[in-house]
Amino acid sequence: MNWQSLIDNRQRFFWLLQIAGWIGYALVNYIGSKVFEMRDIYVFVILLNAYAGCLMTVPLRYIYRKIWNASPWVLIIVVFGASYVTGTLWAVVQKFNLWEIYRHGYRPEEWFYYLQQGLDSVYIILCWSGLYFGVKYYQLLQSERQKALKATTMAHEAQLKMLRYQLNPHFLFNTLNAISTLILVKENKDANLMVSKLSDFLRYTLNTDPIKKVPLEQELHALMLYLEIERVRFDERLQVNVDVSEQAQQALVPSLILQPIIENAIKYAIAHMAEGGVIDIKAQVFANELLLEVGDNGPGTEIVNGQLVNAQGVGVANTQDRLKTLYENNYSFVLSHNTPSGLKVNLRVPFEKAVKK
Repeated sequence: MNWQSLIDNRQRFFWLLQIAGWIGYALVNYIGSKVFEMRDIYVFVILLNAYAGCLMTVPLRYIYRKIWNASPWVLIIVVFGASYVTGTLWAVVQKFNLWEIYRHGYRPEEWFYYLQQGLDSVYIILCWSGLYFGVKYYQLLQSERQKALKATTMAHEAQLKMLRYQLNPHFLFNTLNAISTLILVKENKDANLMVSKLSDFLRYTLNTDPIKKVPLEQELHALMLYLEIERVRFDERLQVNVDVSEQAQQALVPSLILQPIIENAIKYAIAHMAEGGVIDIKAQVFANELLLEVGDNGPGTEIVNGQLVNAQGVGVANTQDRLKTLYENNYSFVLSHNTPSGLKVNLRVPFEKAVKK
């Protein structure tokens, strides 16, 4: 059992601190007895006093729990009153133990001698009460922090799921339009092939948790499924070059992080070129970072302050939002003009190696 789980178990944590605290009290008194050269039998007095203090402070816990939500003045009055009564009774027990054991049954002439030095005991019980409230407030603070963290995590996951699933209807709409066009021109064979590839691709997207990251090798496999769908539309007009290092293939990336970028390249570059075009996908690991690059040789577009001018799709903005949500400021997303023509997208994210199962 780790320390955090012990703190969360309030009942067990209380008894751990209660017993450890009174053992510490007994140890300090034992050291003091050696300084003042008390006889060895005084050890039994110390043990009985610590045991009595441990038992007599337990009811205080239940009293304080009853008044936990009371007003501050009520808390102060009850804490001081309960501590005074408990400390006074404990002082009587300590005197009895001392005289009965250490002084062999000595009895004082007056009963109020039992109450002498009772304020010292009251002070110790007040310290016990202060520690109890301090630990209690600490546990409440930790509980509230965990609730806030859990709420933040749930909101974070909900945002990621929303951004990831936003891609599916967007891509599905474009693909179904293409299938519809193929059916209208009676190219049923290509339409059937496209439906089959679309089924495989959607099965992958549904089986992949949008929260978890996947190896780049798996991401490239999904991209190939998507590109095979597009090849039905463009045939030989679409060429894809993939240059990914072996180390980069094992890097973890957000699922379908490259798909909207490639979709944009096809929609705004390849589709407008009668002779077709080329899409280059590159990936490498450098300085513990994964560097991804997607470029095309299309007509390109105007870029101002790193943003596309007159951009109508949601793919680029969606990708940036997902990266921001996942990596906060520890990433880069750069749009630039490709050479000699086209658009190039560079991504940089921390390198996380996939664990082989």
